[in-house]
Amino acid sequence: MKKLFLLCSLVASSLIHADELGEILSDNKELIFDYQLESNELESDILSKSWMNPVRLQYSRDYSTQIEDVTRKTGRYSVIIDQPIFRSGGIYYGIKYSQALRDATRTDIELQRRTMIGDAISILFNLKKTKLEQEKMKYQIKNDAIDIRQKRDSYDAGLLDSSFLDQAILKKSQDETALLEMDLTLMELKQKFALLSDKDPEKLRLPALKLMSKTDYSEANLELKRDRLRAVQSDYNQKVTWAKYLPEVSLQGQYTKIDGDLPLFNPIGLKLDYYNYGFTVSMPLDINSFSDIEASKVEKLRAAVEVLDRKETVDEEYDWIHNSLSILDKKITLAQKDEKVYKSLFRLTKNLADAGEKTSFDADIMHNSLQIRKIDQKIYQIDKQIQLLKLYVRVENAI
Repeated sequence: MKKLFLLCSLVASSLIHADELGEILSDNKELIFDYQLESNELESDILSKSWMNPVRLQYSRDYSTQIEDVTRKTGRYSVIIDQPIFRSGGIYYGIKYSQALRDATRTDIELQRRTMIGDAISILFNLKKTKLEQEKMKYQIKNDAIDIRQKRDSYDAGLLDSSFLDQAILKKSQDETALLEMDLTLMELKQKFALLSDKDPEKLRLPALKLMSKTDYSEANLELKRDRLRAVQSDYNQKVTWAKYLPEVSLQGQYTKIDGDLPLFNPIGLKLDYYNYGFTVSMPLDINSFSDIEASKVEKLRAAVEVLDRKETVDEEYDWIHNSLSILDKKITLAQKDEKVYKSLFRLTKNLADAGEKTSFDADIMHNSLQIRKIDQKIYQIDKQIQLLKLYVRVENAI
């Protein structure tokens, strides 16, 4: 519990406006999950009480013409109970099975909800990333235009082959087309977000995610928690299956009241208001019992192996995200180095342009390239957040 509390504290401190983002889904989406949870609770409650047989109320009305010219009417009221009270542990394990099933299903529903929240937040990150890529492309198009002008001057002076000018024009056209495609990407992202949320994506502020420890990720992972609960569920199911082929004790009781026309004579003094009660001990002899028990045992073993497999998957997921973050950090470092180089080149080129040794276009190219490398760093930071989000959506109390 302490570790879980520490994880919750770490996650809470690493998020900005977590409550706002936790409620990012539309009202209809939230209602669907609420109804799923409510349905799960009700179905589990029914299952946990399924061992209790219903009390049957019965009323019958008889008409008899046995006596000449007389129709005798008799009513019979009955309250009948046939309730097992011992199933060799089957009742207890059946209740525990229903509890494990409820918890596993609840965890699965929460995982689905958190995955949908993660999809919405991922769209927000990609919206910001696409806008940065548009800004970057605009600087690139400015460089393309300068490159075309310089190559045209060289071509007009007979210093450059036409193919070089043609390639420069083609490059600018391709970049302008890519910029238009980014507009389509923005429209598509906004449409996808609208399907998940009724909030304005422009007004939502993004979280600042940090890398949690591998131990915390494993302990709070919802998929691993769900599979563990499924294993517990299979264990109880195996016990329930085993118990249903063992002796069972049931109590029977019936209260009956007869009214209507009284009989002409009652030689043995039969009561018209009476009880019947007793008990039954039974044990089924089923040819399929061994196969049924073995099948439940195999299912239990399969669920246990799935937990081990999920644990390995969770560890691999964390390692993959951790390694991808390392690569993105290296990209950021390279972009920072390039930024320093372009800063130096821009200052030098600007000074040479002021002295008349370089053109203003040369300085503009260095300035635009400098801005591009700055934007690259912001894009890589968003890529890191998108990777971290893959961890956060799979753990409890993170968003």
